[in-house]
Amino acid sequence: MKRTYLGEFEEIVLLTVAVLGSGAYGVAITDELDKQTGRSVSISAVHAALHRLQEKGMLVSQMGEATAERGGRRKRLFTVTVLGSRTLHDIRAVREQLWNSIAPQTLPAISL
Repeated sequence: MKRTYLGEFEEIVLLTVAVLGSGAYGVAITDELDKQTGRSVSISAVHAALHRLQEKGMLVSQMGEATAERGGRRKRLFTVTVLGSRTLHDIRAVREQLWNSIAPQTLPAISL
């Protein structure tokens, strides 16, 4: 199977959709990204990443019910696909392997 690579932003958007579960839509994703990473992103950047992830088959979307908070408009809700989940697990495995390969004295000590 051909490996699909993700950029850092696509990866955190995909992870955020997974975190939010059934409540993953544009504004909620943007708010959660800011909360989890401290990184302020535009809704248009999130929508562009969501679109790319859908094209890659890592997300699917459906229209939710109309809500009063949105003036009766419906939300487009996103869900991680099996391919998206597999990709996230592969990325995590590679990162863990790399972290585990670093000798303790290689990285300078930092204080948090």
